[in-house]
Amino acid sequence: MKISVIGCGYLGAVHAATLASMGHTVVGIDVDAQKVAHLNKGFAPFHEPGLDELLKDGFATGRLSFSAEFEDAASASLHFLCVGTPQSKTSDTADLSYLIAATKSLLPHLAKGAVVVGKSTVPVGTVDMLRGVLARRPDVLLGWNPEFLRQGTAVKDSLVPDRLVYGVPGGSSSAAGIPVTNALDAVYEPLISAGIPRLVCNFATAELIKSAANAFLATKVSFINAMAELCDASGADVSELSEAMGLDPRIGNRYLHAGLGFGGGCLPKDIRSFRAQARVLDVSSVEEWMGVVDAVNLGQRSRTVEVARELCRGHLSGRTVTVLGAAFKPDTDDIRDSPALDVALQLAAAGAHVTVTDPKAINNAWMRYPQLRFESSTTRALEGAELVLLLTEWEEYRSLSPVSVGELVRRRTVLDARNVLDAAAWEAAGWTVRGLGTGATAEASTVTAPVISVDNSKRGVTIL
Repeated sequence: MKISVIGCGYLGAVHAATLASMGHTVVGIDVDAQKVAHLNKGFAPFHEPGLDELLKDGFATGRLSFSAEFEDAASASLHFLCVGTPQSKTSDTADLSYLIAATKSLLPHLAKGAVVVGKSTVPVGTVDMLRGVLARRPDVLLGWNPEFLRQGTAVKDSLVPDRLVYGVPGGSSSAAGIPVTNALDAVYEPLISAGIPRLVCNFATAELIKSAANAFLATKVSFINAMAELCDASGADVSELSEAMGLDPRIGNRYLHAGLGFGGGCLPKDIRSFRAQARVLDVSSVEEWMGVVDAVNLGQRSRTVEVARELCRGHLSGRTVTVLGAAFKPDTDDIRDSPALDVALQLAAAGAHVTVTDPKAINNAWMRYPQLRFESSTTRALEGAELVLLLTEWEEYRSLSPVSVGELVRRRTVLDARNVLDAAAWEAAGWTVRGLGTGATAEASTVTAPVISVDNSKRGVTIL
């Protein structure tokens, strides 16, 4: 099948490459000519594990191409809308202007009987809005096929998804939805044959399902982080608490890990959009609930700063602080709504001398936040630090040697805001280790970590 993918960001580029790997002929369309040129060289303009290999395979077979011209999509029989729907600059609602503009640009190039399928995360009512855009083409079929990709595992999530959801006219019981269902079945035939579950529903359900899923995941994260604060106040340990809770099959342990909280370009803006939808639909319970989830998540960032202040004996001004991590999560270079950078900015605003390092996101972070100091080398970033904060749980940070790191820093104190370090091993190497929800609030405020002087040759240390 000849398919076009409109919008070649995190979603569109991965989707286009995945469809080509299934045997379809795919053209990706994006108005950013620089992004298109990058993709046509076989390299993604962002970091996503496995995507470059998938792109190169698509070009090698001749089934994949990218273009900045909508007319190059004219021969496709099915078009996926993968355009971004960021949060509005003036409200919590989703900004649909890019999606509408892309649909209008595609309209003159739609073949007779073409199928247009949205994948973007959108509020309820978006399909009706696009129907208006496509009104003068009654022959064009419209469907919705929400995406469930996670950055860092997007390729795997596309090749082996948890489920396929089709939003079609009238839902699963309507004959009007059969042509769209058949078209999507043809697209995803390899996945359906492999036993991937498929759900056919009406448009409203398809529009809601991604936001509802994200709202539930965000609720689990914020819940366990609220429990972490309770654990710190009571002397309990949130890691043991979450492990015990996760063994209950009704709860499960996924997304039940306390820490700094979530960020990125999807989850935060999706729950805010979900809250705005609930407000419009006059469902106050969901509106209030999402407000609490968002507030707890953002509160983890300021709470992390306060714990850092405690570990610096009440004063951040003038302290030399190293932040491990700039991306909002590991295995991506995306810094949108990054909890790590939010904390780094708050530390700097409090007067700390902050150095931020990250394996992949340094360039993006430096361009966005030139007021911070960035260092690509983890070793150089750690030199002379009085406090180390682990804020993005990259594997290379999780596996750092506490002994080796101890020879670089001035003061062996680490705030593990992701609760991923082996605290016992670090403490055995002379470190004061603090997590979130470890019940150590009182202890952390009274423990004085040794100050270590390091000579330039790194041949020895002197405990002061």
